[in-house]
This record gives sequence, structure tokens and C-alpha cells, in this order.
Amino acid sequence: MYILTHIGLILFLYPGNIIDSSSQGQWIPIIIGVIVHFIILFLLLTGLDRFPHQDIITIYLRAGKLVTFIFLFPTFLYFFMANIITVRAYSEVVTIVFLSNTPLWAIMALLLILSSYLAIKGVEAIFRTGILLFLFLFPLICFILVVAFQNVDLHYVYPLWNDDFSFLTDSSYLRSFFAIGGVFLFIGFVRPVIPYKKKKVLLAAVALIPIFIISVYIPVLTFGQATASTFLFPFVMTVDAINLTWLMFDRLTMFFLLSIVIFILLFISLVLWMSVRIINKCLLPTMNPSYLIMAVSFIIYFICLWIPNWSDVEQLFKWNTSLRFYVIFGVPISIWILGVKARKEGES
Repeated sequence: MYILTHIGLILFLYPGNIIDSSSQGQWIPIIIGVIVHFIILFLLLTGLDRFPHQDIITIYLRAGKLVTFIFLFPTFLYFFMANIITVRAYSEVVTIVFLSNTPLWAIMALLLILSSYLAIKGVEAIFRTGILLFLFLFPLICFILVVAFQNVDLHYVYPLWNDDFSFLTDSSYLRSFFAIGGVFLFIGFVRPVIPYKKKKVLLAAVALIPIFIISVYIPVLTFGQATASTFLFPFVMTVDAINLTWLMFDRLTMFFLLSIVIFILLFISLVLWMSVRIINKCLLPTMNPSYLIMAVSFIIYFICLWIPNWSDVEQLFKWNTSLRFYVIFGVPISIWILGVKARKEGES
């Protein structure tokens, strides 16, 4: 599940963000992002180990109302905005590639209805669906990643080093952290319901490293930096350029994007479930979670209707950047600190 929820974000928006932010030596921003990913993941897992069978919400509630508000309110806002951005962005892609004659409002409604249904069924249903989709679709994604090397030119890999680290403050690079830390927090929410081992989560994160690298370097090695930087979705364009005469299907792009959209449905449903979990446990404990999910989905849908074009989606990404960094750094660090405090209190 950790791999599936990240793949949909990595292969779609991440390559364009990295290519736009760095004109050469793209492996440097990639590795920096991966290192950050492992640091925050390790801090979160280490902190959670001190609170067996407890989720993030329970840990914060035990720490006090002020701590709960400081960390869970921004987390809810971040999840809420992440779902708005995801629903609006991926609906537009579906319109462009699959259903050009279908109105955008209908596609957004379909995405939210399916995601809401999964969220209402609970996190166990989301995970069971994820396992099934992994068995059917992940081999297809792996096949596409392999055949995408068909048109690469290794000369485009040079120069390997970039002395300019200005990409660290570039808005495109900062947006790339949506894929780095967009969904990893779910491991702190599902803990009481779905047990897992720390080692397996870290192994899943390791498995994502080649996907981070391949998603950026295949477009660069296929088109070159100058051309790849002109594409809104570089990896999608690379898949569209694949030509296999022995394959019975004319366009791999359709199957690739269909797989990504299905993975994104899991992402939306999981984030929706976490958002409602926060409301349910902190504000409205007696209210049926199903009604909350439907209410939040309606609000997300109507906000998405007010976003007219892609430039506004990118603007929303920029507005969400500060909140994103606050959450992906603040939550793991605070859980780790609370874990250290709990260990010291236990020893005393």
C-alpha cells in the first residue's frame, strides 16, 4: 500500500517538478528529496514505536488540547487541500487523455464518489483493494518502466554535477515534496487497525528509490533537458513515444494513465478517511463517520468546481507549500519527541 499510494504521485507530477527546478544533474535534487523522505519516515516510525497500538490522533490527544490543535488542525487542512488538488488535477488529465467530450464536473464527481465509497467502507477495505490492484496493475507499471528505456540516449545524462543549488528554493522543487511526503503519514493513522512491521515499511520506501530516479531520468534521456522541460507531464509524454510493433495495443499511454488514476483513487480515499478520522475523534465523536465523509466530499467537490484552469491548480500548490512542509516535518518530529519523552517517563 505504501508503494501504490506513492506511485500515483511520483509518475505524474514529480518528474515535471524536478526537471523544471534543475537544468542538469537531476540526481542531486532527487537524492536530497529521498534522504528527507527517509529521515521523516524514520522519525515517525521511531516515535510510534513508543506508543504501541495507538494512532497519531490518540498520541496528540494524550499530550493535551494545545498540542492536538497545533499539529492536527494543520494536518487536517493539508489533507483537505491535498484532496482538492488531486481531484482537480487528475480529473483534467482524464479529460485530456480519455474523455475529451465528458464535462470536467462529471469526472470529478465520479472520482469523489468512488473514493468516498471506499473511505466509507473503512481503511481495511482500502487496503484489501490496494492488494488486489497491486497484483493486477503493478506488473503493468513495471513493464512500462522497462520498455520506456526504448528511446533513451545516454549522452543526455551529462553533465552529472550541478554547482548551482538554487533549486532548493525553487517553487517547482518545493512542489515536488508533494510526492515525497504527500501520503506517508497514513502509517500513523492505521496503526491500531492494521498492524505492520517497521522493517517492511522501510523496505517499501527503499523500493521507491529507483522509481523516483527513473521517473525523472527517462524523460531527460529520451528528449533531453531542454525539450523535457517544456512538457507539463514529461513521463506521460515519454510513455506516449513508446512504439512496440509486437504489442497488440496501439497506445500504452492509456493503460498507464488508467493505472495511475486507479492508484490515485486509493490515495484520495485514504486521505479522505484520515481527514474524517481527525474530525471524528477530536470534534464530533458521536457523529457517524459515513456522514462526515459525504459532507467533506461535497465540500471538496464544490471547491474543485470553482477552480477554472490548470494555472489555478498550480497556484493552489504554491499556497499549500508552507503547510505541506509544516506537516511533513512537524508531525514526525513531534511524534519522535513525544516518544522520547514517553520512554524517559517509563524509565523513571
